[in-house]
Amino acid sequence: MRIDIITVLPELLDSPFQHSIMKRAADKGLLEVNLVQLRDYGLGQHKQVDDYQFGGGAGMVMMVEPIFNCINALKAQRIYDEVIYLTPDGERFNQKIANQLSLKGNIILLCGHYKGVDERIREHLITREISIGDYVLSGGELAAAILVDAIGRLIPGVLGDETSALFDSFQDDLLAPPVYTRPANFQGWEIPEILLSGHTAKIEEWRHDEALKKTKSRRPDLLPEN
Repeated sequence: MRIDIITVLPELLDSPFQHSIMKRAADKGLLEVNLVQLRDYGLGQHKQVDDYQFGGGAGMVMMVEPIFNCINALKAQRIYDEVIYLTPDGERFNQKIANQLSLKGNIILLCGHYKGVDERIREHLITREISIGDYVLSGGELAAAILVDAIGRLIPGVLGDETSALFDSFQDDLLAPPVYTRPANFQGWEIPEILLSGHTAKIEEWRHDEALKKTKSRRPDLLPEN
């Protein structure tokens, strides 16, 4: 998978992809993350990428022409499955969307800034708009890092245990069950006895029941209405 991230601040994204699971994914050749400096496509001597909005009002708007030229330059090199704009008013990102996107080959992520992008970009070039939550960030870079991490870890071969991602929270609209490790008894705090039984079917049943219990308590909105 290749993900191209269009940004005016690529330095914000240097660290997230140089460590841990994302770095291992890149080293294995399973995920390529390419940071594209939008100012390389800026206008004039100062490589302008933003301007005042028509009709007045506070805040600058990212201009249509630099983004148009940037996306077209990328599309001239390969076919993209999605061109995603990261914006607070997009569809709420969740595990199902991460699963869908992990099956794609090439994706462009456009990071917004200022008051956002010229609406014509959204109307004519963007295929999907995604929000990571009901709040506003200074730019789309941190949201892009979250998407890449959530998507990248689902690519087969990225995680050491191929089944690990299948048991994450939200995969079955349930929160993950409690997990424990050694020692089995710490200062009188004992783990559930079932986990020491060696009975795989009963352990899985216990995990499902605990996941359901936690979801009902903490996120009942995830469960289908009765």
